[in-house]
Parts: sequence; structure tokens; C-alpha cells
Amino acid sequence: MKYLLLILIVLAVLWFARAGRRRVVPPPTRPDTAASPKQEPMLACAHCGLHLPRSEALPGRGGVFCGEAHRAAYEKAHPPS
Repeated sequence: MKYLLLILIVLAVLWFARAGRRRVVPPPTRPDTAASPKQEPMLACAHCGLHLPRSEALPGRGGVFCGEAHRAAYEKAHPPS
């Protein structure tokens, strides 16, 4: 009976020691927002529907486009009224 009590005491000490170590670890920190790239709104090409950042979009008569070829093709297919 005394060995059973000794085993229970050793297990309790190990359990408390293990639980104490878990609390010492600091929680993960959020990444620095200054280091992360700035998010831009995504726009769809009026000709093919490809989504691209606003800074890369080419403005045109019918909206924004992913390239000069699509802007020219759209403007050729949709003449001004």
C-alpha cells in the first residue's frame, strides 16, 4: 500500500511540474504590421475577368484591364457611342 501511495505522489509531482512548464512559454506574438506588405483592392479585367491588384491594372474606356492587348481588344469590340 505504501508503494502505491509513493507512486501516486511521484505522478502528482510530475504532473504539476509539467503543467508549470506549459505556463512559462509565452504566447505567440502577432507579426509586425509594418513589415507586412500593404494590401490593395483586387480589380477584375473587363475583357477576361482576371483579378489583379489596383496598382497593376490599366485604366481604359470600359473599365480596367490586365494588359494593353486586352484594353485594345475590348475598345475595338466596343466602339464609343
